[in-house]
Amino acid sequence: MNFTAMEFVCFFPVVLALYRLLPPRWRWVELLAASYFFYGIFNPWTVPLLAGTTLITWLCAKRIEQSKRPAARKAWLLLAGAVCLGCLGLFKYGSFVVGSVSWLFIGTPVSLSLLLPVGISFYTFQTLSYVIDVYRGSFPCEHHLGYYALFISFFPQLVAGPIERPGNLLSQLHRLSLPTGEDLRQGGWRLARGYFKKVVLADQLAPVVDQVYALAQPGGPAIVLATACFALQIYFDFSAYSEIAIGAARLLGVRLMENFDHPYSAASLREFWRRWHISLTGWFTDYLYIPLGGSRCSALRRWRNLLLVFLASGLWHGAAWHFVLWGTFHGVCMVVEDIARRRGLRLPHPLARAATLAVVGVGWVLFRAQDMTQASELLSGLFSAWTPAGMSVALQTVGAAGLAQLVLTLLVYRLLPEQWPEGRSERTAPVLFYTLLLTGIAWLGLAASGQQSAFLYFQF
Repeated sequence: MNFTAMEFVCFFPVVLALYRLLPPRWRWVELLAASYFFYGIFNPWTVPLLAGTTLITWLCAKRIEQSKRPAARKAWLLLAGAVCLGCLGLFKYGSFVVGSVSWLFIGTPVSLSLLLPVGISFYTFQTLSYVIDVYRGSFPCEHHLGYYALFISFFPQLVAGPIERPGNLLSQLHRLSLPTGEDLRQGGWRLARGYFKKVVLADQLAPVVDQVYALAQPGGPAIVLATACFALQIYFDFSAYSEIAIGAARLLGVRLMENFDHPYSAASLREFWRRWHISLTGWFTDYLYIPLGGSRCSALRRWRNLLLVFLASGLWHGAAWHFVLWGTFHGVCMVVEDIARRRGLRLPHPLARAATLAVVGVGWVLFRAQDMTQASELLSGLFSAWTPAGMSVALQTVGAAGLAQLVLTLLVYRLLPEQWPEGRSERTAPVLFYTLLLTGIAWLGLAASGQQSAFLYFQF
C-alpha cells in the first residue's frame, strides 16, 4: 500500500480510530493485523515469507538465549542468518547471479523471473539486528511472538525504513499508549512535510531527470543539471517516506529514529554518510564495520573494512553491476579521504562542501543509470558539450519549468524546518495551520497529476 494511494488515506484513519477505541491490551493486536493487511496489499504471496522469517528467527533467538554452549549459540545465530540472507539472496540476487554466471560462461545472460518482495532488504536487516543483539547479550530475547512479529512488520516503517533496533522500537511496543498532544502536533507536521516533499518536490523533478537520461548522448551541461535534479529528487523522495513513517508512528504514540540530517550540508564523505540514511549507515557500522575491526586497526585493514562496507552497501541497494560500482566508488573515495585526513590535508570549509557534493553527484550518476553501459556513457559525456551551444541545448532540454522546479526545491531544502519545536503547546495553532497548508498543497498536486508514483526506495 503506497503512502500516496487513496487506500492509505482510508486505511490510516481507521487504524487511528480503532487504536483509540480498543482497550490497551488489544492495541498491539490491532497494529499487527493492520501491518499484515498493509503489507498484503502489495502482494499477498509475500505475507507467508514475512511471517515465516519472523517465526524462524524468533525461535532461533529463543534457542540462542536457552543454549549454554557457545557452539550451539553460534549455530542458532548462523541458522537465523542463513534464513534471512538466504531469502534475501534468492529473491533479490538470484537473477543477478544466474545472469552474470551465464553471461560469463555461455555469453548470453539467463534471467530468473522472481518477483522482489517489497521491503525485504529493510525487514531482513531489522530481523538480523534483533537476533545479533540477542546473541551478543545487548538485548533480551522477546518471548512474546506477537510483539516480536509487530516489531518486524510495524507498517509505518516496514517497506522503506527507518531500519529500527529492538532497543528503541520493540521496547516501545510493550508500552503502547494513546498519543499526547505533542505527539499529535509533531506527527501531523511530519506527515504534512512528507507528503509535500514527495508530491510537490520529488515527483516534479522526476520528469526532468527522466528526460535527460532518456537521451542517447546528453552533453555535460545536461548531465550536470539532471544530476542536480536527481540528487534533490532522491533526497526528497526517500526523506519523504521517512517523514511520513515517523509522522504516522508518532500519531500512534511511537517514536521512530531519524533517518536524515541535511546530508548535502556535509563537508566530507564521512559526514555525508552520517547524515544520509542514518539507520542503514548505523546498521553497517555496528554489524559489519566494527566486527571487521573498524578503525582501531592497521591502515590496510581499515581501508579494507571501508571498501567491504561500501561494497555491501552497493549490493544492498540493488542487484546490478552499476550499484556495485557505486558502492565501490564511495568506498575508494572514503579511503582517499581517510588518507588525506590522517595526513592533515584539509580544504577550506566551502571548498570541502563543494568537493563533497561533486563526489556524491558523480556517485548519483552511477546510481541512477540503468546499467553499466549507460553509466559509462554518462560519465564520459560529463566532459563533452561545454560550449555555448551545448549549454543552450541543455537549457532547452531541461526547460524553464524544470529550472524553476530545481530553484524552488533548493529554496525549500534551505528553508523548510525539520520539525516543530518540541514542547511548545502554545504553537498549536500555527502547527495546525501549516500542517493543513502543506497537506493541502501536496494533495492538490497529487490530484492535478492524476497519478501516484511509488517511492524510489521501494525497489530496494
